[in-house]
Amino acid sequence: MAVTIRPVNAGDEAEWRRLWTAYLAFYETTVPEEVYAASFARLLSDDAHDFHGLIAEVDGRPAGLVHYLFHRHMWRTEKVCYLQDLYADPDVRGQGIGRKLIEAVYDAADTMECPRVYWLTQDFNATARRLYDRIGQVTPFIKYDRPKP
Repeated sequence: MAVTIRPVNAGDEAEWRRLWTAYLAFYETTVPEEVYAASFARLLSDDAHDFHGLIAEVDGRPAGLVHYLFHRHMWRTEKVCYLQDLYADPDVRGQGIGRKLIEAVYDAADTMECPRVYWLTQDFNATARRLYDRIGQVTPFIKYDRPKP
């Protein structure tokens, strides 16, 4: 199995949509068309402060993605990196695709001299958490959201 990790490009829109739709479905959510369009445009932006995206290709076929963002942090002088979305097709899970995507984000963070990469997952995501426990460190933070008005 040949795995390549590369940046999202303009020709990836259909496969990116397929992968991101599957990711959103796992979390039992959807987004409207304008969010798809705006999100894909952000991934193609040259603005270093906008989202970045990587595609994992397995034998030349897109099979995974990751989205991440660099931002300022009040407790540090360096930026931090938020890994927002990570997904691998079910037929390639357990073959190191998720690890390779996370490590590619780690590499991008190192290039930006950004020592911290963090992400969130839901407590029921046991499969992913097995990987995260090996490649990351659990923190004691609990996430809160503003209630819907």
